[in-house]
Amino acid sequence: TAFDGYYDVPEGMEQIVKYVNQRYKNTPLYVTENGYSQHSNDTMDKLINDVERVNYLHGYLTCLSSAVRKGANVRGYFVWSIIDNFEWTFGFTVRFGLYHVDYGTQKRTPKMSAKWYRDFLMGSRPTDQVQMLRADS
Repeated sequence: TAFDGYYDVPEGMEQIVKYVNQRYKNTPLYVTENGYSQHSNDTMDKLINDVERVNYLHGYLTCLSSAVRKGANVRGYFVWSIIDNFEWTFGFTVRFGLYHVDYGTQKRTPKMSAKWYRDFLMGSRPTDQVQMLRADS
């Protein structure tokens, strides 16, 4: 990610969800903010063709799906964020969005991750087999 000291550990998602499910007796759980950051100064091609974010989402959703199959009461999952935005601490220096925002014109461009997530939600892209596609395809 764009943050030093932050690690991508998707297995932790399954572990914590199963722990919360057991500890709090099957209480409904909503994952309200899970996302991958990029540096705003990356090239436009790298920002739009965000393979790292696709791999991140694939990993976390695979592990979350595993927890659900094992009985976790997960009712919702929300990617952070739908569009690039102003982050409280880091301002416009990092980007979390599935859609790139040109801050000068406000033009929104879907990233590869937006297309992958759409396909995932529609069931046409299995979580155990990520097929890479460019954002402009």
